[in-house]
Amino acid sequence: MFVSPAYARAGGATGGGGLEALLPLVLIFVVFYFLLIRPQQKKMKDHKAMLADIRRGDKIVTGGGIMGTISKVDDDHIVTVEIAKDVKVKVRRELVSAVLNKTGPVSAAANDAGVSKSTGIVGMLSGFFGSKQAPAAETAPEAEAEEAPKKAPRAARARKKPAAPEAPASNDGPESAGSSDAPAPANDDK
Repeated sequence: MFVSPAYARAGGATGGGGLEALLPLVLIFVVFYFLLIRPQQKKMKDHKAMLADIRRGDKIVTGGGIMGTISKVDDDHIVTVEIAKDVKVKVRRELVSAVLNKTGPVSAAANDAGVSKSTGIVGMLSGFFGSKQAPAAETAPEAEAEEAPKKAPRAARARKKPAAPEAPASNDGPESAGSSDAPAPANDDK
């Protein structure tokens, strides 16, 4: 009868070049490099520089959150941190997570004045809000005498009590005088 022959289908087109298939993967790698790998490498480099630069007197925070002052740098891997008076702990240098107050060489002028410039977060905040220090020549009684006039008006204001509100005058006669102590009716505007 009428049987038609079945021919084999022609093979499909082969995939494009390997470059077109790899292009999305290359783009993803480039994005990961600039968003993740490069910033992490920079952070590690900065941390290593900070660890190499720590010295005695620096205020630090360890990886566990313990805050203290470096009292001794034992060797390349160990530092001794004073966390309270006469309480010293040995910490691996790698576990120092941040330096709060960096000490540096103090100039002779700052040393003579008895003022050292603090850096780090504390220095930034004191510079931002301004640190007011009394001059060394001023004595305590003079300082109290200057503050006394400032405090007196404030104390006088605190002693004053607000006057009681006066009852509104009414023309209703003596019978309304007794009702002046009653609370006013509430106005319900609905």
